[in-house]
Amino acid sequence: MTENFKCVSLQRKPGEKYPLDFLGEASAERVHSFHKSFDAYSPTPLRELQGLAGQLGLKSFYLKDESYRFGLNAFKVLGGSYAIGQYIASRLGEDIFALPYRRMISDEVRARLGEITFVTATDGNHGRGVAWTANQLHQRSVVLMPKGSAPERLHNIQAEGADASITDLNYDEAVRLANQMAEENGWVMVQDTAWEGYTDIPTWIMQGYTTMAYEAHQQLELIGEKPTHIFLQAGVGSLAGAVCGFFSSLYGEERPIITIVEPNQADCLYRTAEAGDGKLRFVTGDMDTIMAGLACGEPCTIGWNVLRDWADNFVSCPDYVAAKGMRTLGNPAGEDSRVVSGESGAVTTGLVAALMGDPELRWLKEKLKLDESSRVLCFSTEGDTDKENYRQIVWDGKYPSFH
Repeated sequence: MTENFKCVSLQRKPGEKYPLDFLGEASAERVHSFHKSFDAYSPTPLRELQGLAGQLGLKSFYLKDESYRFGLNAFKVLGGSYAIGQYIASRLGEDIFALPYRRMISDEVRARLGEITFVTATDGNHGRGVAWTANQLHQRSVVLMPKGSAPERLHNIQAEGADASITDLNYDEAVRLANQMAEENGWVMVQDTAWEGYTDIPTWIMQGYTTMAYEAHQQLELIGEKPTHIFLQAGVGSLAGAVCGFFSSLYGEERPIITIVEPNQADCLYRTAEAGDGKLRFVTGDMDTIMAGLACGEPCTIGWNVLRDWADNFVSCPDYVAAKGMRTLGNPAGEDSRVVSGESGAVTTGLVAALMGDPELRWLKEKLKLDESSRVLCFSTEGDTDKENYRQIVWDGKYPSFH
């Protein structure tokens, strides 16, 4: 498959749209209060990269650095922990906000629950978050990983006490196997992919992700800043839907221009947007991209419903864009902070850098309305979760730009 840049833009239309109350500021504040109850909680940094902004010809560039989240090097634990918390609350017949972290891990709660096994499929970060949460609760977890997953990510999950293994399946096939195991064994499936009859946990996972957006909004408010553009990477679309939904609920028609970014090899949301007929489009096969966290071929129905009505652009891009973002953030301009960002975390920064620096991409830069007055917000969703690959890209120049 030839790698290139593709973009579909959706027109903002008046009238009724997919409701966002479940992702809005009031909901996000409640989710945030749950996460704040964790001993490991602290807000992740929002980096103001003015050196990079000046280098690229932008007014400002902000990056939410999720490599600091709960000591797990990625944002994903936000979704898994909140979904598991909501599941436990529903099992106990209580409100989750009567179940802060300390009470949730108590002997009293565990005695009432008995033994639970949580099962999931993951490229690494989500599974580590589920395993960590289950471990904190003194419960069991089973984690399936798609073929080609990095051994380091597997070992990190196993270190949290999970029964974890790498399968010979692609991501979406691993999801189906995990669901089959849950049904056969009476386990609890914790997945951000929604389908008919399975919507509660994916919804809770999306709500969990709003903590990241809520923090970013608070941090931007402190400096009196509102972004003109938000770039969001997407796998199944749960993270992208959550953050898009939060900021769209916050700002309504005055919301920033929101662009969804996917790898060429796994661009199911781009294809769905391009088709424009209301039917989801799937990507099958190996989905051979360095962006392991985005190598998902089947959109989350809830995430897509949000993005369909509230996102502006869907971009499919080559793998070298992620590598460019990793190198850009790892080698800061001027007085900027260094940010260690993994393949899936850096692709949005890489895209902005490519658009602002490559004359051949001027058509896309203009389509996304990027210029010297733009105030850009991106989310680095992971650190160096595969350290060997990180070094090969940042130190050795693996996946160079085509130009």
